[in-house]
Amino acid sequence: MTFRTILLFGAPGSGKGTQGKILGTIPNFFHCSCGEVFRNLRLDSPLGKVFVEYSSRGQLVPDEPTIRLWRQFIENSQQTGQFDPATDTLLLDGIPRNARQAELLREALDVRAVVYLTCPDPEKLVHRLQRRALHENRLDDANLDVIRSRLQTYEQESKPVLDFYGPDRLHIVDATKTPVGVLLDILTLIVKLQV
Repeated sequence: MTFRTILLFGAPGSGKGTQGKILGTIPNFFHCSCGEVFRNLRLDSPLGKVFVEYSSRGQLVPDEPTIRLWRQFIENSQQTGQFDPATDTLLLDGIPRNARQAELLREALDVRAVVYLTCPDPEKLVHRLQRRALHENRLDDANLDVIRSRLQTYEQESKPVLDFYGPDRLHIVDATKTPVGVLLDILTLIVKLQV
């Protein structure tokens, strides 16, 4: 089965999760944050241990367990009736994280748009991540070295995903605006796309 999809894409701290949560409350949109799915794992489970091992160093979890966990989550969401691929658009945040994952998901995702939340000032992202660590008890955001490592990993490994999907599907949104301003830009785009 192929899922009609909009990718929410950007560096850690660019607001993907915030926007995804809001958009996911709109009927016929289903938000899936891969990071959230990982953080909800039991830490003593095999996948939970893998997640902690990599995220504590600011590195991406390897592709196979990431894709396996994502597929399990989507299947469970369909079985429980939370996600209906026939009527719902999938809002993905945090996956695919690199070009190989994009390739592995090529058959599963009908990507209609890549909403690229841009923030030209890395220090602004660092500040946001540190604030998030306090508010959401996010261990992966608490350590400055880990934050810088995550931002570097994003630049090296995640940004090539934009090339994978190409310029025709790419829509740039200024993530430095207020959350409401960013939301308005994304909603305007979605209305234009007629997804």
